[in-house]
Amino acid sequence: MIKGVISDMDGVILDSEKLYVRFWCEAGRFYGYPMEEAHALSIRSMARPYAIERLQGYFGKDFDYDRVRGKRVELMDKFVAENGIEAKPGAETLLRYLKEKGIKLALATATPVDRAERYLSMVGLLKYFDEVCSARMVKNGKPAPDIYLYAAQRLRLSPDECAALEDSPNGIRSAHAAGCITVMVPDLDLPAEEIKPLLYDTADGLKDVIRIIERLRHSRQEP
Repeated sequence: MIKGVISDMDGVILDSEKLYVRFWCEAGRFYGYPMEEAHALSIRSMARPYAIERLQGYFGKDFDYDRVRGKRVELMDKFVAENGIEAKPGAETLLRYLKEKGIKLALATATPVDRAERYLSMVGLLKYFDEVCSARMVKNGKPAPDIYLYAAQRLRLSPDECAALEDSPNGIRSAHAAGCITVMVPDLDLPAEEIKPLLYDTADGLKDVIRIIERLRHSRQEP
């Protein structure tokens, strides 16, 4: 029986992935790198060492990851301060359902804990999470499995007792490698063919996750 859910934040709980993509591109172009959406999408949820390697592969060894990322943070912080941030449709419905069913809930995000908690508080959702875990708490970020293993440990569950909610290939690889029951909640793109074998199911939005969790509450068979 499913006992826990571990969820990514950006693009799953919050409608913020589009902002990361936008401001990565703006920051890259500010420093003269012709960064496009495809480049930014490829590093979603990706830990710093992997992201540096990926972006230097696109733009050359002189790509200054820390400088560009710093500009991206500056631009996004300014936007959020002025415009706020939005939860994904159905987020509170799903989180309330999990709480009512006694299913433990953890966040597994690449975002620093203080920023993640601030964003979730802005939309009234922090109260639903039992644990907030950041990639900064583990040795290796996504797509390595460390953060999902750590989040399950914090919930005092084994990974195979937890459903993982992810929207990006890097996050899906991380959750699957940890042994979680991996569910994709598509945001900016649909699952690629090489990702589909790693998935238990694909949800049509967060309200549809309830259907999947209900199945998992009663059966561990493949769909």
